[in-house]
Amino acid sequence: QEYRGGRLTLYHIDLYRLAPREVGDLGLDELVDSGGVVAMEWPDRWTDAPDGAIRVQIDTVRDDERRIRIERPASR
Repeated sequence: QEYRGGRLTLYHIDLYRLAPREVGDLGLDELVDSGGVVAMEWPDRWTDAPDGAIRVQIDTVRDDERRIRIERPASR
């Protein structure tokens, strides 16, 4: 899905139903380089993901509570 209207375009990608070998044919490198924001579900299926991605993990603690962890790459 592509969402426009803000300062940057948001691309939402859900890789849940894809095998890692299928993900390589999607052209995700070009999308990441497009200057927008890419929000990806099931990113572990993209085995050639670029370095430098910020990872946001949302876990269910209880029905009404979530734990959010944000990891960014170490600065070089």
